[in-house]
Amino acid sequence: MKTSRMSAQEDTHTDLFSTTSWQQRSGGPRYLQLYRHLESAIKDGRLAAATTLPAERELATLTGLSRVTIRKAISQLVVDGLVIQRRGSGSYVAPQMKRMEQSLSALTSFTEDMQRRGKTSSSETLSCGIYLPSPEEIVALGLPSDGQVSRITRLRRADGIPLAIETSSLSTEFVPDPSRIETSLYEKLSLEGMRPSRAIQRISACKLTEEQAALLEVSEGDAALYIDRTAYLPSGRVIELTTGVYRGDIYDFVAELRNA
Repeated sequence: MKTSRMSAQEDTHTDLFSTTSWQQRSGGPRYLQLYRHLESAIKDGRLAAATTLPAERELATLTGLSRVTIRKAISQLVVDGLVIQRRGSGSYVAPQMKRMEQSLSALTSFTEDMQRRGKTSSSETLSCGIYLPSPEEIVALGLPSDGQVSRITRLRRADGIPLAIETSSLSTEFVPDPSRIETSLYEKLSLEGMRPSRAIQRISACKLTEEQAALLEVSEGDAALYIDRTAYLPSGRVIELTTGVYRGDIYDFVAELRNA
């Protein structure tokens, strides 16, 4: 049975990577032709998400191209976010999601935003607990140096695709038990009459670390957006400090500008 499945997979690879149907003498550089062919196969579903690509040596045999040419084509697919490379496990097709525009004029939670888009959101808690506050948290949340902070770090997904890593910090006065935050933090705060009414948000560019890239299922060093948000209650008191790393290949943050 295993041999049959392997034979079928080999036949699929032979058909897909055979140069007879896509390589042309007048089609430009060979790496570019291979890139375009694989890009098309990924986008039309012939190479499904999570499909492992053949190793360079096998691709060289299937296509008749040099490993240098193959490496150049695959590298461009990685840059475009279509393929993920992981050390020790090879290259595979990345999950595909259309770019999303995130308004900077509305204060919504991740859960609310995904629901509005008709997507299923989920969160995986990476760490959660009550800690001594960092200097940044002391200043942002107005905590005493000997105070405590509730902190929760979550991996946020939409339709199963990881989009962001967020860390939310709040005074234990507002969230005495962060382990009770199962889905939306803002939903819980709303139920207790403590939903933020405004926020100041700063966005900067960053590159993903190896750990962040592994969680977001992209490549180390990929471009991302680092977000620092301080949220306020209607009274003007700070209630939340959130920092997050968002996938740069999916998110576009949009602001409407008006004449002063």
